[in-house]
Amino acid sequence: MSSVVVAPAARLKSPVPSTTSLVTTGIVLLGTGVVGGALLKLLNTPAAASIRLVGAANSRRQHTDATSLASKALREQLNNDGDVRNDAVLLAALDASGVPHKVIVDATANTSLASCHAEWLARGYHVVTANKALAGGELSGWRALQAATAQGARYGDSATVGAGLPVLSTLRRLRQCGDSLLTLEGVFSGSLSWLFNQYDGSQPFSTLLLEARRLGYTEPDPRSDLSGDDVARKLLIIARNAGFALGVDEVQIESLVPETLRAISAEQFLARLTELDEPLAARHAEATSRGNVLRFLARLNQRGKARVGIAEVPVTHPAARLYGTDSQFALTTLRYNTQPLVIQGPGAGPEVTAQALLGDVLALS
Repeated sequence: MSSVVVAPAARLKSPVPSTTSLVTTGIVLLGTGVVGGALLKLLNTPAAASIRLVGAANSRRQHTDATSLASKALREQLNNDGDVRNDAVLLAALDASGVPHKVIVDATANTSLASCHAEWLARGYHVVTANKALAGGELSGWRALQAATAQGARYGDSATVGAGLPVLSTLRRLRQCGDSLLTLEGVFSGSLSWLFNQYDGSQPFSTLLLEARRLGYTEPDPRSDLSGDDVARKLLIIARNAGFALGVDEVQIESLVPETLRAISAEQFLARLTELDEPLAARHAEATSRGNVLRFLARLNQRGKARVGIAEVPVTHPAARLYGTDSQFALTTLRYNTQPLVIQGPGAGPEVTAQALLGDVLALS
């Protein structure tokens, strides 16, 4: 089966002077949660020597002074002190930085913040993001994003799909070479991958879910993962980058959350997790009787029909052989037709997601 392989860099015969000591890029970081916090650590490494942090904010507070921004305890400081969050002040600091490349990094999942991406791009700022809400939201938002990037500013979105696995970059390269995506299938969620890789009927699904939550594989409210909405957003982002003008309502989503558990509080949901067990145990038993296993798959066919949900697959299926939180993207194209091009690797985790953000920032210069 074909796969993406990155060749090692050639060994240089003689030392080449480093130019990364020259600051070429200024960034404002919005969101200092687990992903933003991981990015802050990377900004303190030699790889980020060309980047200057000129502002950082969580949902309530911000810092723009150099002393605070240079602190390795910046994330913790923002939890306790700082100026009141004001995006206009943050952007003014970016404007005053004097660097050639001005970048807004959105490390949140905030829908309102995502709605600003097209506006920021239109104003000339580059945007690098892990936030899927715009590109994977309403089709009108996607079109606004395309119109804004056509004006010259760049949109770094590697972290929106597969925690930085080279899915979107590979797809774009194929299209530039005249190839076309025909079908897409895979496991797009690291948390759901882990859950169904572990689920063999020997213990209740709810027990595994609590363990996944403890390990940090799911959101604090696991319904964010179990609903399938996040997987659907990733599917829309890939499909739209491949040229399919799909709307949100054109993706069929099978939620693992029963109707009776969708409107209650997170605490109430966690107290009633065992209500998930019986339906999933029955589906597991049916699949096992046919020699199959359950996986949570995203699928897109050649006619643009998209579905996200549980699927039975044989044990020989690529998705049946995943490990841990691995995500998998199988792209069948005009040229990768007999065998799909498969991209696979860790699809969740703050460190790899933050690395994807950093990579997109560095690519700007």
